[in-house]
Amino acid sequence: MKNLLILFIFSFLCFSCKSPEARMPESVQSGSFLKASAERNKKLNEREREQLQHIIKSNPDKAYVASKSGFWYYYNTKMENDTIQPQFGDVVNFTFNVSNIEGTEIYPDKVKTYVMDKEELFTGLREGLKLLKPTETATFLFPSQKAFGYYGDEYKIGTNVPLICKVTLNTITQKND
Repeated sequence: MKNLLILFIFSFLCFSCKSPEARMPESVQSGSFLKASAERNKKLNEREREQLQHIIKSNPDKAYVASKSGFWYYYNTKMENDTIQPQFGDVVNFTFNVSNIEGTEIYPDKVKTYVMDKEELFTGLREGLKLLKPTETATFLFPSQKAFGYYGDEYKIGTNVPLICKVTLNTITQKND
């Protein structure tokens, strides 16, 4: 009887611990989610482009320049003589403020020191700094994908918010090779 009980318990443990069979993943061949997402992004980009173009047209006294990177800017102060611009690894000190496209200030003037392309900084601002020379000031219009995009900044800037940033490049300290 004792052997039968041990056999029963052993059998129960062996068969009850059987792991479930793996299920095969379902694959969707249509790509409908990706198509819908791409369509939403196209509409978002077009709407933001129209909003930024409206700002540009509303300020005919400003000489806006379209960057190769997909944002617009104009110089508040331009230096014709100096030719130095930030390069990879240079340390830059700059002052900037951030507003939404209605002009409401999100972040007032902040002074920041940044090592070019070696620290985190949102894409548009990083690319915009590369266009400036010391003591130049420019105002940038960044579509949301060049600002904080879908995620925002987790503090004051929400999802898909285009931004206006006024930036003054104070100094450049060139890297020592």
